[in-house]
Amino acid sequence: MARHLITSALPYINGIKHLGNMVGSMLPADVYSRYLRQRGHDVLYICATDEHGTPAELAAKEAGLSVAEFCAQAHDAQKAVYDGFALAFDYFGRSSSAENRDITQHFARKLNENGFIEERAIRQVYSPADGRFLPDRYVEGTCPHCGYDKARGDQCENCTRVLDPTDLINPRSAISGSTDLEVRETKHLFLLQSKLQHEVMEWVARHDNDWPQLASSIAHKWLTEGLHDRAITRDLDWGVPVPADTWPELAAEGKVFYVWFDAPIEYIGATKEWSDQDPETRDWKSWWYDVDNDVRYTEFMAKDNVPFHTVMFPATELGVREPWKKVDYVKAFNWLTYYGGKFSTSQKRGVFTDQALEILPADYWRYFLIANAPESDDSSFTWEHFTATVNKDLADTLGNFVNRVLSFSRKRFGDDVPAGGEPGEAEAKLGEEIARLLAEYEEHMEALQFRKAAAALRALWSAGNSYLEEKAPWLEIKTDKDGAALTLRTAMNLIHLYAVVSEPLIPSSAATMRAAFDLKDDSAVWVSADEAKSLSSVPAGTPFTVPPVLFAKLTDEDLETYKERFGGQEG
Repeated sequence: MARHLITSALPYINGIKHLGNMVGSMLPADVYSRYLRQRGHDVLYICATDEHGTPAELAAKEAGLSVAEFCAQAHDAQKAVYDGFALAFDYFGRSSSAENRDITQHFARKLNENGFIEERAIRQVYSPADGRFLPDRYVEGTCPHCGYDKARGDQCENCTRVLDPTDLINPRSAISGSTDLEVRETKHLFLLQSKLQHEVMEWVARHDNDWPQLASSIAHKWLTEGLHDRAITRDLDWGVPVPADTWPELAAEGKVFYVWFDAPIEYIGATKEWSDQDPETRDWKSWWYDVDNDVRYTEFMAKDNVPFHTVMFPATELGVREPWKKVDYVKAFNWLTYYGGKFSTSQKRGVFTDQALEILPADYWRYFLIANAPESDDSSFTWEHFTATVNKDLADTLGNFVNRVLSFSRKRFGDDVPAGGEPGEAEAKLGEEIARLLAEYEEHMEALQFRKAAAALRALWSAGNSYLEEKAPWLEIKTDKDGAALTLRTAMNLIHLYAVVSEPLIPSSAATMRAAFDLKDDSAVWVSADEAKSLSSVPAGTPFTVPPVLFAKLTDEDLETYKERFGGQEG
């Protein structure tokens, strides 16, 4: 079996993330990781909080804390939410770690040795009111490309174009709001991406037939426009410091590396953090450095992060001239919108992940988000759509099937799985259908087509309902008790199958379904085609219990409550 290295875009440290962030990176990465583990692969799923740059400093200032203290608290708060969503990271690190500092400085030194870093004097925005230079996000203004009036000095949130602070129209200080800004000369380090243009183009071209169209098109768009040399240092108090042994003057001035230089390196840094916890059994370099072809590296991210991961970070890795592992597959997502408008952390628009968990358990959200993942285009979250999906798919199709099968069997046959007669034509037909649908589900999961995978899983659940309606054991028992027992035993085997194969999407509910049966040896990690056809993993005589309702139906009153709290208007 292959080894799979999986990373999802690092969530910024400045606050709890919204549902758009969740579905655009971490959740699908978790679903895929869980699936691969169940199929027997060796999986390492790495993520971390992105703790450097102006978002951290501005958020700490607003909270009245030191940046270090703020980041420590915010990391724990974010991790608690991700635990609540049952994200099964192998390690969730911090970009402010010593490991990331050391590896980032190593990369910078190597790039410098290879002639890809240059010290340049530049003219930069200076705020007399604040008494300091203002790097990227400390400057706000109007985007020169789309006219968005809340654009930041590093990137426009509206049109996603990368900017420099001096590009903004009517700029102002994000610290004091002062518009009395000057442009003064200062020195910074530049990564000479222009010298790596052709190497990056050749590398991206090798993935043209592998990557999804969204990731490939964004990468080619950037390359067509041409790679520009970019400053990779900033005037901040918090970040990976420029190493004094290589750039003593800049180090003395307190320069730190630009967050988008060190953040992707944190994938490596976090893996070393993981390894350093148990160095006797964990080898981080076996995943990242001079690795064999058995490591397949998959990245998950929303489309605004694609340029950094398909162009800028690969340019960095290529320029280091060392055999660092590069991404094999970039799974990119479009936007999840909220009633047609953008979710926004900065503008506090939409449902945030901690709020979601206050309302309903994680599996409700996990299933809805994956079933409506913005893969081919943007998708919209509305409370009406969410409520309808929960009620139809989770409560009616899956939850009701589980409850009525187990409740009816206990009422008529007791607390053990009934025996009944031998499987007949209906059971053979059902087994073939389940095996076919399971193969579809596997195919879509292997291809990282999450909406299609959720649809195939839903079809598996629906097949059980169709079988139950066809056999109607509540009528069958009146004339053929053994036949009704067979129907219920077959349906219970379906419940166990659902528990196994639904685990990537709804792990808590899957565990509840699985725990309903007191099997002496329930070691199944997946279901083979033959097992799907036979539906015999839960034999007659197995004790079972009726679990609590898996999914509660949402009412019109619930819908109105959610809309009143969060708003429900077109944006």
